[in-house]
Amino acid sequence: MASLSRLFLLLFLFLVHLRRCTVDAVYIAYNTSAGIVEGKLNVHLVPHTHDDVGWLKTVDQYYVGSNNSIQGACVQNVLDSMVQALMEDKNRKFIYVEQAFFQRWWRQQSNAVKDLVRRFVKSGQLEFINGGMCMHDEATVHYIDMMDQTTLGHRFLKVEFEIVPKIGWQIDPFGHSAVQAYLLSAEVGFDALYFSRIDYQDLTKRKDTKTLEVIWRGSKSLSSSSDVFTGIFPKDYEPPPGDFYFEVDDTSPVVQDDPLLFDYNVLERVNDFVAAAVSQANITRSNHIMFTMGTDFRYQYAKSWFRQLDKFIHYVNLDGRVNTFYSTPSIYTKAKHASNESWPLKTDDFFPYADGLNRYWTGYFTSRPALKGYIRVLSGYYLAARQLELLTSSRNKKGPTTDSLGDALALTQHHDAVTGTEKQHVANDYAKRLAIGYTEAERLVGKSHSYLAESAFGSGLSNTSTKFEQCLLINVTYCPSSELHLSSGKRLVVLVYNSLGWNREDVIRIPVASELVLVQDHEGTEIESQIIPIANASLDLRRTYVKAYTGNSPSMEPKFWLAFSVSVPPFGFSTYFITPTKEKGSKAIISDSYVPQENGISTIREVGSGNLRLKFDTEKGISYHYSNRRTSVNSSIEQSYLYYKGFDGSKTDTQSSGAYVFRPNGTVSVAPEIKTPLAVYKGPILDEVHFKITPWIQQIVRAYKKKEHVEVEYIVGPIPIDDKVGKEVVTQFSTFMETNKTFYTDSNGRDFIKRIRDFRSDWELKFHEPVAGNYYPLNLGMFIKDKSTELSLLVDRAIGGSSILDGQVELMLHRRLLHDDGKGVDESLNETVCVNDKCDGVIVQGKFYLSVDPLGEGARWRRTTGQEIYSPLLLAFSEEEIGTKWTDKHITTLSLTGNSYKLPDNVALITLQSLEDGSVLLRLAHLYEVGEDKNLSVMASVNLKKLFKGNKIRGIKETSLTANQGRDEMEKNRLKWRIEGSDGLEGPVRGRPVDSSELVVELAPMEIRTFLLLFDSVSYDF
Repeated sequence: MASLSRLFLLLFLFLVHLRRCTVDAVYIAYNTSAGIVEGKLNVHLVPHTHDDVGWLKTVDQYYVGSNNSIQGACVQNVLDSMVQALMEDKNRKFIYVEQAFFQRWWRQQSNAVKDLVRRFVKSGQLEFINGGMCMHDEATVHYIDMMDQTTLGHRFLKVEFEIVPKIGWQIDPFGHSAVQAYLLSAEVGFDALYFSRIDYQDLTKRKDTKTLEVIWRGSKSLSSSSDVFTGIFPKDYEPPPGDFYFEVDDTSPVVQDDPLLFDYNVLERVNDFVAAAVSQANITRSNHIMFTMGTDFRYQYAKSWFRQLDKFIHYVNLDGRVNTFYSTPSIYTKAKHASNESWPLKTDDFFPYADGLNRYWTGYFTSRPALKGYIRVLSGYYLAARQLELLTSSRNKKGPTTDSLGDALALTQHHDAVTGTEKQHVANDYAKRLAIGYTEAERLVGKSHSYLAESAFGSGLSNTSTKFEQCLLINVTYCPSSELHLSSGKRLVVLVYNSLGWNREDVIRIPVASELVLVQDHEGTEIESQIIPIANASLDLRRTYVKAYTGNSPSMEPKFWLAFSVSVPPFGFSTYFITPTKEKGSKAIISDSYVPQENGISTIREVGSGNLRLKFDTEKGISYHYSNRRTSVNSSIEQSYLYYKGFDGSKTDTQSSGAYVFRPNGTVSVAPEIKTPLAVYKGPILDEVHFKITPWIQQIVRAYKKKEHVEVEYIVGPIPIDDKVGKEVVTQFSTFMETNKTFYTDSNGRDFIKRIRDFRSDWELKFHEPVAGNYYPLNLGMFIKDKSTELSLLVDRAIGGSSILDGQVELMLHRRLLHDDGKGVDESLNETVCVNDKCDGVIVQGKFYLSVDPLGEGARWRRTTGQEIYSPLLLAFSEEEIGTKWTDKHITTLSLTGNSYKLPDNVALITLQSLEDGSVLLRLAHLYEVGEDKNLSVMASVNLKKLFKGNKIRGIKETSLTANQGRDEMEKNRLKWRIEGSDGLEGPVRGRPVDSSELVVELAPMEIRTFLLLFDSVSYDF
């Protein structure tokens, strides 16, 4: 009986197949010409690829398609096949983002291919969106770096294609910043910003309330002028649910529309598409939705995607229930705008990000802190080097440029670079690129210093006789110039360059081998200096990292830091001289030293010889009373170190703490080995208190005579893992301040945003991670305040921070973890350094700065000191024979402004750069928010004639932030959006247009203004 049944079944299938064979199989001309249809649900199909400029493979490995044992990805194939696919059908469209890849590809193309691509761009088949060199991160990047990397990409697109990107596309960064919304979207002329990663609880509520699309007002200071239409994808940045992946090795069912073949499924696939469209339409507003058809490194064989998309457009439109067509985010945005909807208003930001229970992506705020520090140091160096490149007209001559460093820095802003979420070999590649870029920029800076010092005596850039060297490793006491020259019958010449627009009064420190020295200023007058013994921990760092960096161990070690005060004019330099002597100079003071007595009791407890005084409680380790005689502020502060044990994912919940995710599994306090300071050094310039918390945590607290804040230098590592436990090291500062769960953190070094512990303004938070869920990214710093005082902490690199208890702030300084967190990198965050075949965990050295101020007075310190941290004084070293006279052939001090003008205290010059077309890119930034400071949150003005003293400006044009379009043009073309319950407030006050005869630039609070200038030439006025 069973055999008979099978026979009937086979006969039935044969008859069905026979019937199909009677149908002619003919060529099908798929109709892909559809566009928007009023009255229907319109599904915008956006073909795209997301190409990380480094993550599991290096940027070059991704481009050429090598190292495919890690990941099968070749961006070269994506771009090649995209061209072929677009040629086959004029209705097809494609968007591309990462200019670091596109520019590599573009250089290799023939003129014929370039002409073809230009036609695609002009017709709208190919659209560049975002347009930066990479899709930068939004948590751990500084706003200047965000601008620089985006400008590199935008200017290339302007030159090659005469286009201006109109859409922001931040689809993969792990949370989104207010600065991205108003500065890198509204201020560059974007009509919209799209992304996917927001907190899973926030996403759920937005789906329920149809608020996935909003107007984001990222700046309270710039108010409505900072608004940008913002779309949040309901399901990451991949195709919608329903199995719509069509790479050659994907498993989604293709549209099988040949009736002569088995598995004919047109109706089934159309139903899948319509179901996905209706589902998404139910959670958004208007009759337009976007399907993001692509994901990471897709379209390597673009035809496999476009063949299926052609079929969907053809058959779905024949079905008629919905309308679908090839589109781009620009087309989609204009359709949303034309719907005349009113949209909800969003303020603040989208941090922190969690994609599920116990999965807060807040660990990467600190991951790879050494790389983060390296990037930040070179970012400030790049700003200064570009100034010197312009002021010496170096770009107009053959020789080194800043381009290589700019390119390397642009790559490292990628959301899997500075974040520390890449594989170790990729992090090494980023560091190598930075080192190569620095080496070339260092040559330029050295030549520039020589030229500026000699130019008043007729020397040109190519025929200078003075050689200046720099010491990138001076932070680990390594500076060959200062160590060797002082013992060879010569004196050391130190040129100190100031890239800021105001006079700098600061203290510099140089490692020296002997205390028998004297220091003279640029006029040859001996000045006060101080000798401080170098801590053993610093020398240990030197021994390890100098060998790792240079491949050699220096033959000698310095014994002391030589510290002295310097005064440097704006955008200029001053020269100082250090001369070895047979006996100590009359003003060279050896620090008084105090060490614990045998009974463990220190003989001194108070440091600080200026307004700032610190009185240490030796029974409590690093606890002290902070007092400021000028402001009458007094505060008791207890500092401690602890570590969070990284969750190992070995129990029922497999979520580990890793490169992305911070998931603590309890805390362990790190008690100081001795409660008293290890040593105290006092002198006329600064006092230092050395602490050894453990063999792997040490710090130095410094109080400068002429400063009113505390500087803390820390050394953390190698973090021990002998117990098989990953550790995340933090330092906490506890006070008696009543802060009511409130603290403030910066947004990319720009605005400060109010945070409330265990609270989100956009939804009712259900909490499971009270520590990780209250962490926020810091680039500038954070502060807390009560009714009378403010306590502020500033940082020297991107790290994570929080206030877990009232009156307390904490900074995460270092992380070493033994388990992957399952977010894709497939590698534990266990950084090591190998020297002489011995490998150990990375040691991180850094600084943070603490100030306690009367309520309302902390902003000035945060803004001014923050600028000085980002742009430290640049030191260059030369030598001369003792007995010769430096001033016979060199000038010793110089300022672009001629010492007669400085920028206002609330303004910074953040870009001064010579461009290849001969123009000069100038950016000026107001440093304060509305209401932040009673005196400085006001309109400021900069006189360009005085700023560029002696240099005639023959042309000026105000532009968008990235200098790819005129400001007026940008404002005219930007879409204006309706807001639900519009408050009717007037727009913010902004600086007036610049009169070309007066050349005065006005800046309102938080305003950044960008200009292209034309000079006959730019030079110092001697």
